[in-house]
Amino acid sequence: MENFTFWTPTKYVFGRGVEENTGELSAAMLGGKVLLVYGGRSAEASGLLGRVRHSLDSHAVEYHELGGIQPNPTDDRVYEGIDIVREKGISGILAVGGGSVIDTAKAIAAGALYDGDFWDFYCGKAAIAKALPVGVVLTIPAAGSEGSGNSVITKLDGMIKISIRTEEVLRPRFALMNPELTFTLPPFQTACGIADMMAHIFERYFSTTPGTDLTDRVAEGVLRSIIELAPVVMDDPCNYDARANIMWAGTLAHNGICGTGRKEDWASHAMEHEISAVYGVAHGAGLAVVMPAWMTFMAKNRPERGAQMARRVFGVENPVDTEAAIEGVMKLRKFFKSINLPTTFDGLGIEAPDIDLLVSRLHANKGATIGGYYPLTAAETALIYQLAI
Repeated sequence: MENFTFWTPTKYVFGRGVEENTGELSAAMLGGKVLLVYGGRSAEASGLLGRVRHSLDSHAVEYHELGGIQPNPTDDRVYEGIDIVREKGISGILAVGGGSVIDTAKAIAAGALYDGDFWDFYCGKAAIAKALPVGVVLTIPAAGSEGSGNSVITKLDGMIKISIRTEEVLRPRFALMNPELTFTLPPFQTACGIADMMAHIFERYFSTTPGTDLTDRVAEGVLRSIIELAPVVMDDPCNYDARANIMWAGTLAHNGICGTGRKEDWASHAMEHEISAVYGVAHGAGLAVVMPAWMTFMAKNRPERGAQMARRVFGVENPVDTEAAIEGVMKLRKFFKSINLPTTFDGLGIEAPDIDLLVSRLHANKGATIGGYYPLTAAETALIYQLAI
């Protein structure tokens, strides 16, 4: 096991009606003047934004708004938010939504206190030293951004999609998590969220670090719970306990607990970011295509972790690592199909993916090799993209 520091300052407030605490927590943790960042019309139509505004008003928290944040969030909205923050003297950012909204809020929080272009953080020219505090009212369990220091933004000039990771600076101060807010999510969005959280665990689970038995078992337990509960929430969207467990699983998948003490991979996420940047697909759907293809390559080149996952998570009994790992991939694909997710480019609506373009963009953004479990060259990432056709 590697040395590690596990630091999670986020205050999680979980359960029915917890969004009513928005004003109290914002006043205490975000200051007296916040930028309210949110997504589409559903938060308004459902009455959630009305309740959030009422709670802010009740605690004398002034707020200004930035709405209409779309999936695969873009830099133009970040610049717009930074301008509002500076003009209005905003003291904190309140995100009401899922990963795209939260990631945008984090980018604004960092960029508003930086003299240069916030994109410097994403392209590696600068490191984030400070940021405004961020709070979250979560509506979509998927990205885990409510409990992580990560953010993903797409630069419209060139459609460059890049993620950043911070250990402390961008972790939200609080996350209000009411499972009832997820009851009306469309089935496809629910399924994409499930794939996303599973991928967050796999990126940590596939590791070269020995002696991480406890962390392995935590990751395997969360994976098994997700797989068992997924058909329940798909069949009965208003099942509170199933929704609650799925929501909490999304947080545990990405707040760092499943990666403690070991090196991580993240090649599949990098590969998917190029697909969603070029073709505009949902991130979770792209991961359902890339992750099994990546695992297929690993089954033939470094099978031991895939075999362990297959045996412990999917109950595979084959004693031969390569064969067990392949069987695990087959079961993973079967699971994704059972919740109506695509597992090939064609299923994403991409009949003839430009693999040369994807590979060139990938390695231009991430370097000559990517991944911590098995460093992949351009020829090998091209092969993995081919395996997804």
